[in-house]
Amino acid sequence: MNALLPVPLLIVGGGAAGLFAGCRAGECGLGALILERKHKPGRKLLMCGNGRCNLTKDIPPAQMLRDMGEPMTAFLAPALDLLPPSAVQNWFEQHNVPLKKMDDRRVFPRSEQASDVVHALMDALRDTGTALCLNAPVERVERVEGGFHVAAAHFSVMAQRVLIATGGVSYPKTGSVGDGQKFAKALGHSLKPYRPGLIGFMLSHPWVDAHGGSTFEQTTFRVFRNGQKIYEGQGQMDCETWGVGGAAAYNASRCVARLNLNDFEIEWTVGRDTVRVANPETRPLKEAIVTIGGVPLSEIDPATMESRKCPGLYFAGEVMDVDGPTGGYNLTAAFATAALAVASVARSQGRDGVAGEPARPAARDLRARPTVQKSGPHKPYGYKFQRK
Repeated sequence: MNALLPVPLLIVGGGAAGLFAGCRAGECGLGALILERKHKPGRKLLMCGNGRCNLTKDIPPAQMLRDMGEPMTAFLAPALDLLPPSAVQNWFEQHNVPLKKMDDRRVFPRSEQASDVVHALMDALRDTGTALCLNAPVERVERVEGGFHVAAAHFSVMAQRVLIATGGVSYPKTGSVGDGQKFAKALGHSLKPYRPGLIGFMLSHPWVDAHGGSTFEQTTFRVFRNGQKIYEGQGQMDCETWGVGGAAAYNASRCVARLNLNDFEIEWTVGRDTVRVANPETRPLKEAIVTIGGVPLSEIDPATMESRKCPGLYFAGEVMDVDGPTGGYNLTAAFATAALAVASVARSQGRDGVAGEPARPAARDLRARPTVQKSGPHKPYGYKFQRK
């Protein structure tokens, strides 16, 4: 009897990055298994864009990289070269998700249903025979001779290579609890402290009280340090009972978190009104749209997404210290890093890396597949900041 062979690629995490990685692995004929801790995949993906799922932004990759700022600009360049925003759009349109573009270039499913995105990813896994195991929280990832030993609660798997795509630590009820970062640390990585990215500011101010419940579509938001402006951006702002939120505030909070500011001021202008507040607190990390921190980018090869500390270990998405503005940047980064990691694994095994357009499996004529009845319905913010 032949000895059982290890899985060519084991993907830890069934969110945006993990599911897309599984789809790309199937497209290039690379055997992959996805282990997801929750009973349903893509739970945070279903929440993106208030359930509408802002997939990407229809801009050139160079502009997207500039908008994201360093260290993401340099680190993500190879990934966005492989899978630019246009390729993200093409992939989903070719997988039965018609898209629509907003005036500010954000891209959504035409249905405005995030569930259609998850359905498309699940259909692609099915069509390529890529395995997804739910209710399978991984407990340990250990380096062993010939690959990795991955242990779940009631079983274990041997894998030649492992891709960690477990997300950040915000919205823990969706399954993002920081276990991927712990696996990375056990395999030799350091971790950067977590901070909330894209989050609202908690504050008390008479202007906010007077405009409670109001949404302003075009607000200019600024951040000052020592009286010097270090950030300015525009977007929607919401006046909440606890302070200010919306895209304009979220992107400003990303600047505060990225520069790790403790003494700063925020200011916004709506019409003729300008309000400035010193040192407001942000909402809790568990509510943040993205997590800043995690596996340091210096410990990952940007050309392959492979660990510099542990050969055969790869990363994709928010488990790394990668984040971008609101408006489709973060999902694009998740898809692109996943695609690059899978392409790198495929090349290391003598297969053609997945590049550009999706490759359909040759063994089946998917044009003739039956239509799946889905149950339903289911339920420009670029900027620059600099150090001084």
